[in-house]
Amino acid sequence: MHRKHVAMVGVPAVSHVLPGIEVIRELVARGHRVTYANDPAVAHLITPTGAELVPYESTLPVADNDWPEDPIAAMRVFLDDNIRMLPQLRAAYDDDPADVYLYDIGAYAARALAEAQGRPMVQLSPTYVAWKGFEEEVAAPLWTLPGADEFRAVFAEWLAGSGAVTTDVDAFPGRPGRTVAVVSKAMQPNADRVDTETVTFVGPCLGSRSDQGGWTRPAGAGKVLLVSLGSAYTRRPEFYRRCLAAFGDLPGWHVVLQIGRHTDPAVLGPIPANVEVHAWVPQLAILLQADAFVTHAGMGGSGEGLYAGVPMIAVPQAVDQFANADRLVELGVARRLDTADATAEALRGALLDLTGDPEVARRSAALRAEVRAEGGTARAADLIEELLA
Repeated sequence: MHRKHVAMVGVPAVSHVLPGIEVIRELVARGHRVTYANDPAVAHLITPTGAELVPYESTLPVADNDWPEDPIAAMRVFLDDNIRMLPQLRAAYDDDPADVYLYDIGAYAARALAEAQGRPMVQLSPTYVAWKGFEEEVAAPLWTLPGADEFRAVFAEWLAGSGAVTTDVDAFPGRPGRTVAVVSKAMQPNADRVDTETVTFVGPCLGSRSDQGGWTRPAGAGKVLLVSLGSAYTRRPEFYRRCLAAFGDLPGWHVVLQIGRHTDPAVLGPIPANVEVHAWVPQLAILLQADAFVTHAGMGGSGEGLYAGVPMIAVPQAVDQFANADRLVELGVARRLDTADATAEALRGALLDLTGDPEVARRSAALRAEVRAEGGTARAADLIEELLA
């Protein structure tokens, strides 16, 4: 295929960059010129793919993870970021338009740019998508909350002057013309009501991740447990202490505990001999060798857990993680423990229950095969190339 310009527009949240980064790497490997617009804070994730970073300044609170608890306020943070983002994108792409624009769900200014230029676009979604009835069942209650009317008014005013063809404040962010969802259909709520004419589920898009380093299962480790709350909600020292009490010195188990960069290991107290503690770990490399996974049930972690076929203890922290945790339970591969209920005794009991249940093992293996059959990175790149053709 003739070399084309593919532009990805993202936001500087690691949980939004990593799910699609292998698709970017694959498009570069296939010979396309790929640019990636994002804040320089995530350049270290982007430039190893071979894509050219197009820097813009983001206002998202990713440095300190100080996200608003109020849902309207959280949506406003993204809206304000997109309002600032659009002129920066225009400065980069008006004289160098892409043949196709890919964009993250949080970077919808790219849709305005693509529509203004008359270029094809694909939303690269790192989480589940809207279904028939979504507006009535999920969005409508949000619009009754304090601040919603002002939010919608600001959004509508921005859209009207953005150059976008689509100016409906509901359809613009939530109903893209084409979506490649880099999640498994198994994790999608109401999957039977998703418009498969516009949405394709390709499952987790994973690569070797050799740039993240590897991990070797210790000699003599009977079973391996990974504990990780992902990249955003990691300031949870009390939870980590409970995990140490639950799993420390548990016969036959080796534990890898990721605590994030905001928790000082010193506050955890004595570390049992069977536990290794890290600020950051190569999660997929460990999961492929693990026997169980304590996760916050973010979409990325949930997908990697399914891909690896490991049973999970879901301890959701925020946003979509509660629904994800429930979905994992419905799939028969997890137990949900909310943070307040995640005592050392409950955590230990859930681990032993999960890993001793043959039906959980059977469901984990079946879902692992199902997720891997969705096509992942190669399938996502094929779909994008179809638009380029």
